[in-house]
Amino acid sequence: MSNDPDASVAYRNLDPDSILDAVESAGYQTDGRFLALNSYENRVYQVGIEGAQPLIVKFYRPGRWSDETILEEHLFTLALAGQEIPVVPPLVGNNAETLHRHGPYRFTLYPRRGGRSPELDDPDVLEQLGRFIARIHLLGEAKPFLHRPTLDIESFGVQSYQYLLEQGFIPKEMELPYRSLAEDLIKRIEQGYQHAGQVLKLRLHGDCHPGNILWTDAGPHIVDFDDARMGPAVQDLWMFLSGDRQNMTMRLADILEGYTQFREFNPRELHLIEPLRTLRIMHYAAWLARRWDDPAFPQAFPWFNAPRYWDEHILSLREQLALMDEPPLNWQ
Repeated sequence: MSNDPDASVAYRNLDPDSILDAVESAGYQTDGRFLALNSYENRVYQVGIEGAQPLIVKFYRPGRWSDETILEEHLFTLALAGQEIPVVPPLVGNNAETLHRHGPYRFTLYPRRGGRSPELDDPDVLEQLGRFIARIHLLGEAKPFLHRPTLDIESFGVQSYQYLLEQGFIPKEMELPYRSLAEDLIKRIEQGYQHAGQVLKLRLHGDCHPGNILWTDAGPHIVDFDDARMGPAVQDLWMFLSGDRQNMTMRLADILEGYTQFREFNPRELHLIEPLRTLRIMHYAAWLARRWDDPAFPQAFPWFNAPRYWDEHILSLREQLALMDEPPLNWQ
């Protein structure tokens, strides 16, 4: 993992010539066209290739993942693709490499895959998603990640709220109530984990939300394994559940109808849905704060770090505290 300040400056100032030169250094002849795609943690572009379909190039943010961690993700997605699971693995170069270097940049190339958002109100769509996610988990439980992290309360919850307080992001008048609320949330999250008991941790997509599903007439493409990590299976399921309790129950039943055709689901993991949702809310706010010195973030998220944002953030966390007092969903 590199914390080279020169690499960070180069990354923030990534320009068109550097993008095209990097792709050509991997053996592709570009046609000069490129399009920035919606990504902030890494820089991602569609690049035109002479006489061929465009490629997707991902430039990795310095200091986030080590080479070993990136390569472990690549091996996982390549293994999934080898099982005919519809993921989008990296392109493998002539020397079997998937992680390339050009100057201060580390980057990976992918084939372009199009698609639309999944229709999550369609039971057949949810059932099909459940089947594919179960197949990911079957391979994911075969062995652990050695370099990638685990989704846990400490890193997603405790470190997140402490960072926001220590770095002065929480308005002064809100610091005491926010700290008290965060501490109550951590206790309640821990209770949720205790109710779930000994839950198997396996290799996950980690960020399996609808935006990372590209749907076509032939079915889905599951993309962006950049946040792949160890964790409970339900982490890759709960982000498809939204709305009131009745709607979430119906969606859960449809997903698990497909999931359980390939892999058994531990119902005790349902105790983790709202704790995991709460951890994601806390982690997201801290993620924005940690990236706030990147000029791309204030431009993309102008609403962050304003008093209204923190009012709404605290309100959503209070709602989560109440939701974690309710019994878990039951799909059977």
